[in-house]
Amino acid sequence: MESPNSGGGAGPPGHRTQATDEFAAIAALQARFEAVARLRAPGGKVPPGGDIWIGDDAAVVAPASGGRIVLATDLVVGGVHFDLALSSAEDVGYKALMVTVSDFAAMGVRPAHALVSIAAPAGTDVDLLGAGLAEAAGEVSCVIVGGDLAQSPVLVLSTAAFGVAEPGGLPPLLRSGAQPGDELFVTGPLGRSAAGLRLLRSTVGSTAAATPGSSTATESGFRPPGPDLIHAHRRPVARLAEGEAARRSGATAAIDLSDGLVGDLGHLAASSGVGVELDTVPVAEGATRDEALGGGEDYELVVATGTPDDLVAAFLAADLAAPLPIGRCNDRPGQLTLNGVALPLTGWRHRF
Repeated sequence: MESPNSGGGAGPPGHRTQATDEFAAIAALQARFEAVARLRAPGGKVPPGGDIWIGDDAAVVAPASGGRIVLATDLVVGGVHFDLALSSAEDVGYKALMVTVSDFAAMGVRPAHALVSIAAPAGTDVDLLGAGLAEAAGEVSCVIVGGDLAQSPVLVLSTAAFGVAEPGGLPPLLRSGAQPGDELFVTGPLGRSAAGLRLLRSTVGSTAAATPGSSTATESGFRPPGPDLIHAHRRPVARLAEGEAARRSGATAAIDLSDGLVGDLGHLAASSGVGVELDTVPVAEGATRDEALGGGEDYELVVATGTPDDLVAAFLAADLAAPLPIGRCNDRPGQLTLNGVALPLTGWRHRF
């Protein structure tokens, strides 16, 4: 086998000629990072008891002062996660923070602080990106305390958020806690973001990319089709209150829907060692069933619980819309069905 840096006529160092699956790459990186950490860990044990590292929606570590620090990071990359022909710079900034905060929602924990790094081409209006970031930060009560700026041929925003799960309270929700017999709920109808992107793409080159209320929309009188769907794509909202209510109700597991219902349910089921049988999929108005199953970027939560009445009561007590039942977990790991029919794995995966 050639060394990765030996060249061998296959391309420059760091270049791959064959795609690597996203989750295979994550597993390889996890092994590398844990091997280094193990050299300094007491007894070589990693993660320490109670800590959660790579493999869940956010990391959980124990500070010396008690409680659990929760950390999450995410990237949005031009041409992969957004298109400035379809979204404004403010939309991109808003989305960049909100997708990271959504991982906190899945853990049932509130973020307190965030770091933001922006790599942008010359001429990028960084102030507009900052406006969107600030708007999202205000909505979720998360203070942006630092970050970095660099020039880049492609616009990239990297956000990292930090919070604390209070000492003495219920632990953060994980993907790995679901049990056979747990009922599954989702916090809202699905497919809105994918449907919004479809609508925007179908009218590229027309005034449909204008935001309602912008000068273009106002002067022309144009209103893009499905404005609620388009807004859902441009401005996803992290379900922080829902995640917190789920955790306080004693829910067993949760995950946010970034890669699509089927793909993310597969992650939860694999982490918990359970199977999933769905009875229904709540499809948002204007979306298709395929968009609800695999469209991604809905950022709703799937919650597993052994006490469904407590979950619903916790949502209603917090003045939230009741979660929607979709099915249950069973004792057949690897199985994922809808009305008894096996579902093919769908959803977004990066390739490297």
